Amino acid sequence: MNNISDLSSAFAQTGVSGDDYVRQRTLKSSIGCAGVGLHSGHKIRITLHPAPENHGIVFRRTDLEDQPLFPARYDGVIDTRLCTCLGDASKGIKIGTIEHLMAALAGSRIDNVLIDIDADEVPVMDGSSAPFNFLIDCVGIEEQNAPRQVIEVLKPVEVEYNGCTARVEPGHGFEIDFEIDFASKAIANQRMNVKFDDGVFVANISRARTFGFLHEVEAMRSAGLARGGSLDNAVVLSGDEVMNEEGLRYEDEFVRHKILDALGDLYTAGLQLQGKVTAYKSGHHVNNLLLQALLADETAYQVVPMPKTALHGVAAPVLATA
Repeated sequence: MNNISDLSSAFAQTGVSGDDYVRQRTLKSSIGCAGVGLHSGHKIRITLHPAPENHGIVFRRTDLEDQPLFPARYDGVIDTRLCTCLGDASKGIKIGTIEHLMAALAGSRIDNVLIDIDADEVPVMDGSSAPFNFLIDCVGIEEQNAPRQVIEVLKPVEVEYNGCTARVEPGHGFEIDFEIDFASKAIANQRMNVKFDDGVFVANISRARTFGFLHEVEAMRSAGLARGGSLDNAVVLSGDEVMNEEGLRYEDEFVRHKILDALGDLYTAGLQLQGKVTAYKSGHHVNNLLLQALLADETAYQVVPMPKTALHGVAAPVLATA
């Protein structure tokens, strides 16, 4: 067996009882929303549908004639330069900016959902995961019969790219320790450690918005990108100053958003990780490299049912800001 799908299928056939384990979850009913694409500036509509057990997170391009399906998998990622982008490079088909929606699904422990989308990027909404978590709250979550499976990390795996690093190692539950370091005094050095017990993501991370520098936004717009970007859906900095009139949602909103991105990117493993991730200045590309390295080594992980005890532990994130 060479991939997660094979291992998941094998586990599903063992007949393990769900009584001692966390069960898979989906939505109780369908719900949709519309918003602007960060790069296209076009209005985009997405609809989230309930899906059966062991379905996973799958996107469907409803605007294309054959309505192709794209499982939200690390090995289906074709671009990580400005966001995490699924697609088929040979056909020029993509679905970009999936990470905020993926983080909302991961943070709410949604295992199975079919996502209809009528464009090539997920709407940016307010630049965070909070609007997607609101959709989930509106329809509610349905518990399914099959036990939830996780990827248990068995040994440390580390990647490095251009001075940015990410490491995953064995641990109880799922934890991210993230450090960023920017020349801008508005960001500077920030570090945060979050153990993702039930409810922690929505309470402490989901509202953190994407961010960028004014000179970068201007350069992207000159290249035909970021046409939908504004102070309504991103924190924009000019040098050492935050340009948003309302300021920040958290004093350390920048590192919280990097954790949000990492959670969404890492959920493209196909299952939640069980272990500790430590990242330094990591981004979409390095997050994807970490999954590639981990899942290429069959001695580094195993797929196991998620015990109910994994939902309980540290009730709030441990914060350290340098």
